[in-house]
Amino acid sequence: MKQTPLTIQQLSIYNLKRRPFRTACLIIVVAILAFTLFGSSILIISLKNGMNNMEQRLGADLMVVPSGYKSDIEGILLSGEPSYFYFSGLVAQQIAQVEGVSQVTSQFFLSSLSASCCSAQVQMVGFDPETDFVIQPWIAKTYGSAIGDGQLIAGSDIVLESNHTLKFFNHSYPVAAQLEKTATDLDSSVFVNMNTMKSLLIAAREVGMNFISDTQPEGAISSVLVKINKGYDAEKVARDIRANVSDIDVIVSKDMVTGISNHLDSLIAYIYALAAVLWILAALVLGAVFSVTVHERKKEFAVFRILGATRKKLVGIVLAESFFASVAGGIIGTTTASVVVFPFSTYIGDKLQLPYLEPKAGVILGVLTLSLLLSFAVGPLASIYSATKISGAETYLSMREGE
Repeated sequence: MKQTPLTIQQLSIYNLKRRPFRTACLIIVVAILAFTLFGSSILIISLKNGMNNMEQRLGADLMVVPSGYKSDIEGILLSGEPSYFYFSGLVAQQIAQVEGVSQVTSQFFLSSLSASCCSAQVQMVGFDPETDFVIQPWIAKTYGSAIGDGQLIAGSDIVLESNHTLKFFNHSYPVAAQLEKTATDLDSSVFVNMNTMKSLLIAAREVGMNFISDTQPEGAISSVLVKINKGYDAEKVARDIRANVSDIDVIVSKDMVTGISNHLDSLIAYIYALAAVLWILAALVLGAVFSVTVHERKKEFAVFRILGATRKKLVGIVLAESFFASVAGGIIGTTTASVVVFPFSTYIGDKLQLPYLEPKAGVILGVLTLSLLLSFAVGPLASIYSATKISGAETYLSMREGE
């Protein structure tokens, strides 16, 4: 029967199997590292994508809402909390007269309040196609035509009826298009023109929901979005608007984005620091483990030398063992991170209260590759000192040690 010599790879795998507890510890250390590297990288990229998308979607320099509703509008944009509030449409005309204001457009908010009358509990946003400069450019990327009366544009997270309609206040409305994901509350919102919004208000009243008690729908709005002229300071224009219009709150979009960005930067810095510390700790732990185990296996390696193994082969055995343990740990860690991060992305975004938009497949593949490479490398790098040391030990002294 023909016999084939054991290769370094076969011998290394056999050694790992022979010491299951030690091997399991090595794999777990690398798995934790890989989980952190891959999971945190996807988290960081998703948060940055969400932040960039939110900046693009805001589209206005200033947002004006009724006094006391500043937190409500931020909740609508960031945390998906449906709300509604109103003031007189004359506010938009007053704001348009303020120096530095280039464009103004009004929006009207409505909430389905409950799912008993409607397809879902969502935020409904009415806009004026004649003056809008925020929503229509975004809609145009998916739906090239103008939105008609009675039609809806649905956010990416809205689940449509089987006949591509949505029911609100016991009336069904056709959905003209569904928008691409933005990682903001816009994903769970529905957009209509002002004529459709009026019909929604009438339908709401028919089922006993009166959103506006002291203001006629024709004269009410929920917010005014403002674009300022180039060269004007947004803070100064905001102060002038407050001075000229009473009972309002003015939100400077840049300030809101900056506040969120600062929070995000602090979180990202913490995640980067954690990943770096874990990589160093993993290398130190693995280095210590291999140093101890190699010392315990001095006689084993001396036997290999007596049987004809070269010093280079001894180094190869130790490096191969550490590499195979790192590969197993890297695959387990990244797989576990994928199971945790991707299915629960919406939950993660809600808990962090930050816009969260997952990267495209190509980016995910790149991050996965880099995470695996770093995970695969940590074992061999941590064991190279021990491998070199044992290969240089005198065979005779190793065999006689402890006698």
